[in-house]
Amino acid sequence: MQFKSLGNNRQIVSLPEAVFKGLADDGSLFMPEEIPTLSDDFFDKLQEMSLSEIAFSVLKPFLGEDLGADELKEMVESTFSFPIPLKPVDERIQVLELFHGPTQAFKDVGARFLSRLMSRLHPVTEKKMVVLTATSGDTGGAVAHGFYKVPGIDVVVLYPDGKISPYQQNQMTSLGHNIHAIAVDGAFDDCQRLVKQAFNDRSLRQDVAVTSANSINLGRLLPQMVYYFQGVARIMEQNGQKPPVVCVPSGNFGNITAAVLAHRMGLPVKRFVAATNVNDVVPRFLNSGNYEPKDTIVTLANAMDVGDPSNWPRLFELYNQDTDKIKKEIAATVVNDREIQETIKTVFSKNSYLLDPHSATGYLGLSRELKGEESGFFVSTAHPVKFLETIEAVLPDEALKIKREFGDAFEAKGTHETMNSSYKELKEYLLKL
Repeated sequence: MQFKSLGNNRQIVSLPEAVFKGLADDGSLFMPEEIPTLSDDFFDKLQEMSLSEIAFSVLKPFLGEDLGADELKEMVESTFSFPIPLKPVDERIQVLELFHGPTQAFKDVGARFLSRLMSRLHPVTEKKMVVLTATSGDTGGAVAHGFYKVPGIDVVVLYPDGKISPYQQNQMTSLGHNIHAIAVDGAFDDCQRLVKQAFNDRSLRQDVAVTSANSINLGRLLPQMVYYFQGVARIMEQNGQKPPVVCVPSGNFGNITAAVLAHRMGLPVKRFVAATNVNDVVPRFLNSGNYEPKDTIVTLANAMDVGDPSNWPRLFELYNQDTDKIKKEIAATVVNDREIQETIKTVFSKNSYLLDPHSATGYLGLSRELKGEESGFFVSTAHPVKFLETIEAVLPDEALKIKREFGDAFEAKGTHETMNSSYKELKEYLLKL
């Protein structure tokens, strides 16, 4: 399969080009040139398939021309080696837990798969290979662990100084070796801007082969489709052939883009809910028709603190830039910090289920949008351990249990560097690696 850019020139590239470029030459994102529909036979067998079997069938149409069947099977088996269970929260709502990987975040799926994909597609070149990524919290740890000690690849992770949790920071700074963590004096959007500037700097790329492990990289986005097939398979085991409503906590809008891609491949979903925190550029756009990015607002759900979502052009493209079509399939809802805290406390009190701030956003977003006798699931993107301060403020006894369980994981350790938000400093750093 070939992949197209979303810019005006509609650049067409191969899978290796899309993966290692990250962005097209004009700075736009890549998308599959076509979205294949899976067979009726696949959906007839879906409920009986293992997670790795689902992954193989979903990803083969996109990757099968560049990878042998045995290679792809090995990749999906090593990527999806941890469980992704669907659990009940209340009578109408279930949760798909995506946090059972090594860094307790959904991004383990995409980062683990991308590291394996890059190691197999790695071009023979004299240039140093640098994976440059920005993180608002969870991406950094997942990428660091996914690429740790991968031969020939250095990883540089940019994160907003003082705006992620100590637990998240430790996951990036405690590894060393080929992992370089940099605290940037600014917000996540500043980190993301620096990454884009590096990709668009042709003089830099003459000396350094820069690529990304953010969800702007197609190789990380595609495997995220897999767990939506898993969630629908598990919920339809219980409800028969009744398609669920699916809610995705949304910041950079890559996760919900993967969900819509899965739907276009034939996955039965009644509709989607995109639940954001008060960084609400997309909900405002769907209401007004005006896309107006704003400075990032710091919230309890920090991995969703994004003022200008990078994956929005992909989602917009999937609906042919038609706002009315989007609104027919996707409801957008905004959850503030007070509501996040109240939801964590209420859901635990009523259902004995502990939510992190992002999952609380997903639960509340889904509960608001269910109609009549509808049911559905939301994706839980991170373990509560990553947001201990928030849990401690509303459920101190549960926070104490987490502290006992995870021990010294909250103590400061590892090393990181600091950097201002000017591109000049980043470029000099990359050239010296």
